[in-house]
Amino acid sequence: MKKISLSTFFALFLFSLAVSAQTYERAKLWDAEIKTLTEIDVKQTPPKDAVLFVGSSSIRFWRNLRGDFPQTDIINRGFGGSHLEDVNYYFDKIITPFRAKKIFLYAGENDVTAGKTPEMVLEDFRKFIALVRKKSPRSKIYFISLKPSPARWELRDKFQQTNALIKTEVGKMNNAVFVDVWTAMLDEKGSPKAEIFVADKLHLNEKGYAVWREVLAKYLK
Repeated sequence: MKKISLSTFFALFLFSLAVSAQTYERAKLWDAEIKTLTEIDVKQTPPKDAVLFVGSSSIRFWRNLRGDFPQTDIINRGFGGSHLEDVNYYFDKIITPFRAKKIFLYAGENDVTAGKTPEMVLEDFRKFIALVRKKSPRSKIYFISLKPSPARWELRDKFQQTNALIKTEVGKMNNAVFVDVWTAMLDEKGSPKAEIFVADKLHLNEKGYAVWREVLAKYLK
């Protein structure tokens, strides 16, 4: 067996320390918000066999989510501005504990806006699926398509490419569904309906969430 020199040993040792010291940099953005969410579960026992909504601000700002589906036990664990990789990173804190019967995921829009390719989002989605299969295997997954918005309309081609890739991926799976909200949010000219957005032309108002409610209702029966 070839011996390792003392200098090589120390070099490897220092490298291992550097690797172990690496952190998930984006955690600095969300640790406080995730802590707040997990504290909710300490104060009150989450319902069993609930429906879990996770993802970015379109989930977080759905203030009347439970009211829109009053016959369903719903848990909202959206955190604004997040990427799909963030959902994966915090999986054990915001998804694993609930063993939800259904998981509705809205993520990927911020990823593409930040410069990630549709293929990169697809890869993070595959990681999400793997986590669900391993840690919450009873859960059925519903991927809510990336939405069209006036504020990000210039990215529509990449959004649609992302949707297409994930729809194809979901089509290969059991216990997963692709939910198309894109089509319902367009007017007769094929542009985003201006009246369903708040002033920033990105986030949904009550009319926008009414559109989502109508699309998602059949999956929540």
